[in-house]
Amino acid sequence: MNDVRQPSSGTGSILHVRCASTLSEDGYRAVLELLREFSPVVQAVPPRAALVQVRGAQRYFGADARRIAGMVRLRSLARLGTDVRIGVAGTWAVAATASGRVPGHGGVLAVADDSVDTFLAPLPVESLYGIGPKQAEALHAYGLRTIGALAALPPGVVERILGRRAGRVAAEHARGIDPRPVTPKDLPRSESVRHRFTRYELDGPPVRAVLLGLVVRLAAVLRTRRQAARSLSLTLEFAGGARWEKTRRLAEASAHDEDLRNLAYRLMDAAGLQRACLTGLVLRAEDLIDAERVTRQISLDPERESRLSVEASVDRANSRFGFGTVRPAATFRKAS
Repeated sequence: MNDVRQPSSGTGSILHVRCASTLSEDGYRAVLELLREFSPVVQAVPPRAALVQVRGAQRYFGADARRIAGMVRLRSLARLGTDVRIGVAGTWAVAATASGRVPGHGGVLAVADDSVDTFLAPLPVESLYGIGPKQAEALHAYGLRTIGALAALPPGVVERILGRRAGRVAAEHARGIDPRPVTPKDLPRSESVRHRFTRYELDGPPVRAVLLGLVVRLAAVLRTRRQAARSLSLTLEFAGGARWEKTRRLAEASAHDEDLRNLAYRLMDAAGLQRACLTGLVLRAEDLIDAERVTRQISLDPERESRLSVEASVDRANSRFGFGTVRPAATFRKAS
């Protein structure tokens, strides 16, 4: 076990468990199940992390949170063959920041309650949990490059730089303040479709045709099951085993081809592919809800209403004659 920090005093009871970005969804679910052996208070944090409140486990095992984190990591390695990085602290934000600072592929980093300021202050501001690239860029423009420098500013100044809500949260996190509790939450229901290329492919019209085909298949499955997705996740698989994955939420839950296609193409664009050799695509609809819960509003766009009417007709035809009987012409473009 690679314990990179020994707590000098009491350490909080929140674990932030960070899995490898290349871990499959099934592997991620297996890690969540393992965590529930230690505590019923497990909160999935997609795409590949989890929070665990181990206050009860500390009493049961007669061990502090750092030792429990070590047990979690050991069992994950022995039983699942999966290494994880675990941050231990008294708050969600500090634990999550700590898990991102564990060196190597796995280990445990515990931040003592009286060492939070010492731990956070010298770290780059972009390593603070919740700070994205654009926020970090905005802070850098004002000469704020460490979490300590951010914590030294009055909250009102941070709010003027990042916006009221984001600035308030960032100022609190920089001071180790995060009142959010760990709330039991399972991985949202999801449905995925995939395509594996028989040869290496570069991003271009044939790959986009495959992606469109995945969108059509996925949307049809959701409509058949009377479900709608709140978010989409796209995974790109590359030669050599590397993977890229990104998730974005839809403006409104949907199972319509047009909505899923637009977001899927934006996800593909976000990858910024140039000469990368693709071996496969995985498109996953996440945070599924029953279609009855989606508010159906009449669109003021007659073209969209027409497309939805055509979509319903296509569904009826494919239900009668088999899926794929009627589909977009672009999906007939050849790809391996």
